[in-house]
Amino acid sequence: MADDQGTPMGGQAAYRYEAVADWGSMPAGRILRDVAAVAIDSQDRVYAFHRGTDPMVVFDRDGNFLHAWGQGLFTRAHGLHMGPDDTLWCTDDGDHTVRRCTLDGRVLQTIGIPGRPSPYMGGLPFNRCTHTALSPEGDVYVSDGYGNAQVHKFSAAGKHLFSWGSSGTEPGQFNLPHNIACDPEGLVYVADRESHRIQIFDGDGRYLRQWNNLHRPCSIFLGKGRCPVCYVGELGPALPVNIKAPNLGPRISVLSHEGELLSRFGELGEAPGQFLSPHGIAVDSHGDIYVAEVAVTAWGRYHPGEAGPPEGLRCLQKLRRL
Repeated sequence: MADDQGTPMGGQAAYRYEAVADWGSMPAGRILRDVAAVAIDSQDRVYAFHRGTDPMVVFDRDGNFLHAWGQGLFTRAHGLHMGPDDTLWCTDDGDHTVRRCTLDGRVLQTIGIPGRPSPYMGGLPFNRCTHTALSPEGDVYVSDGYGNAQVHKFSAAGKHLFSWGSSGTEPGQFNLPHNIACDPEGLVYVADRESHRIQIFDGDGRYLRQWNNLHRPCSIFLGKGRCPVCYVGELGPALPVNIKAPNLGPRISVLSHEGELLSRFGELGEAPGQFLSPHGIAVDSHGDIYVAEVAVTAWGRYHPGEAGPPEGLRCLQKLRRL
């Protein structure tokens, strides 16, 4: 059982949080290493998709370890999306595939050819795809990603319908489409990470608008309801000249359905409520936030020349809504 003492960390108005210290207990001899993404099922169980042994680790909402799976199935964990039927859409950017799995790890569907990337920036699926989202009708959107500048739309059966986007900074272009979400109206939200914006499209890929006032938005989670709140994990700077500059993250921002900033909190550090690299985000039925971090990868950026990272560096934390 996790320590139930919280560390106040801030936020504004109705969106204030405290970090739950020492949340998430692993069996002896096992650690979470670079949690790339996190998802919550209908019973508030927490699925951590990480880059270590047994890539999918499952906890209850109190942080007790339940089980793990995925060894030999995934090459490099990257994106995770929980479908409305409690199936997991797992995006593997090292294998260039999306796999739909049951909660205990049985593969139901694979989109993409394992180990066969499309040509770099060629516009075809996939070259290091990053995340998935589902339309209200069950179609699948895939952001693609590190080796492409596209969003691809597939039918529920996995048939490629069409794609949109190209490399660039104009509306409808992408500079690392890193995460994607879809709301109940069918609008598609794309975290255009290195252009510091979230672009919003209709279901046919037509550009509608964008949200700015963000710094390297890396992860998106949309709440439930007709006008869902949007939770965004933002990375901090990556250049030596500004890597520790204030007011740039790493942090969490909570936005209204119109893009109005409702709450913002977090700062650089390893203490509870601080962040190194908020790479994935999910919210449970109680309004608590779970933040997945590729902290091992980020460690060297913030600690150049130092030994490390320390054994067991925290890569997943829970923020309890007050």
